[in-house]
Amino acid sequence: MTREETPMKELVEYIAKALVDDPSQVEVTQIEGATSVILELRVAPEDMGRVIGRGGRVANAMRTLLRVVAAKQGKRVTLEIV
Repeated sequence: MTREETPMKELVEYIAKALVDDPSQVEVTQIEGATSVILELRVAPEDMGRVIGRGGRVANAMRTLLRVVAAKQGKRVTLEIV
């Protein structure tokens, strides 16, 4: 990938790699629109539970952090765990 990585993408990657058993399987794809960004997070199937968390708490915490970073950039962000 030749494009510059954004702070949001790096943040998701950093958090996900810290949570999972197999960090080499963590992949973050960024789809950028005019005013919004979609981040797709892929992890190994056995690590899905760790990334989502009980009742989705971990995933929601990650989304909250991303919203703060995106708001500073004047954008909206969506995190999809694929």
